[in-house]
Amino acid sequence: MELEELFLRKKPVRLLECIKIGGTKYVSVLAKETDCTYSHTVKLLGMFMDLGLVEFDKQGRIKYVKLTQDGMELATDFEAVLRKFSKLKPKKK
Repeated sequence: MELEELFLRKKPVRLLECIKIGGTKYVSVLAKETDCTYSHTVKLLGMFMDLGLVEFDKQGRIKYVKLTQDGMELATDFEAVLRKFSKLKPKKK
């Protein structure tokens, strides 16, 4: 899967934002916050980990997810793009 195909979709971007806003969280919480299934969230997080955007911290039975520096920068960039999108309004004809 190419990066454009991954990140020009709503759920992956929302997932990055949720991790950024809430800091370290575990997978089931992220799945609920992004309105994704648990398995889809795990799949996306696996892709993010392969890209170096997130890292996992296992404490007992719980695996916490947090953004790396690259993940934080990308999430911040997406926030800026989404803010720009919200300011754009269609021109009246």
